[in-house]
Amino acid sequence: MSAPRWKPNVTVAAVIEQQGRFMLIEEHTNGGLKLNTPAGHLDAGESPAEGCAREALEETAHHFTPTALVGIYMARFQPMAAEDDDVTYLRFAFAGKLGAFEPDRALDEGIVRTLWMTIDEIRASVSRHRSPLLLQCIEDYLAGQRHPLSLIYTDPSVAALQPPTP
Repeated sequence: MSAPRWKPNVTVAAVIEQQGRFMLIEEHTNGGLKLNTPAGHLDAGESPAEGCAREALEETAHHFTPTALVGIYMARFQPMAAEDDDVTYLRFAFAGKLGAFEPDRALDEGIVRTLWMTIDEIRASVSRHRSPLLLQCIEDYLAGQRHPLSLIYTDPSVAALQPPTP
């Protein structure tokens, strides 16, 4: 009998900087109130850049246009309790342009607010980070790490995928 097939969860994240401050979201999690970059799971039928733009809008009510890939990251979250899953995340982090704000748009469930933090404030709040990838993505952005969006090829067949029905 073969072992079950390992499948990482694919996520996308927006690194949004303006005047030396980074936009983060504060959200309720099973581990309490945590900080993260606007991020979430890639949905069926979308490219990583499209997913990033969607997640940023859903979590911040701001439009976001990815302009560069900051990096691709992996992290494993081991269970704290027997009933929790052992999950590995594969994250595509994007830099880009912050666009229009939709003040009447409801934020995703669990999102409390957006906030702007300096790199020093982010470094000082590591215990509140939802993901260990948050700081690494921002540090790489500050180091000037940018790759063309063309580095990620999305075959047209992906657009034909429909999200699974619940």
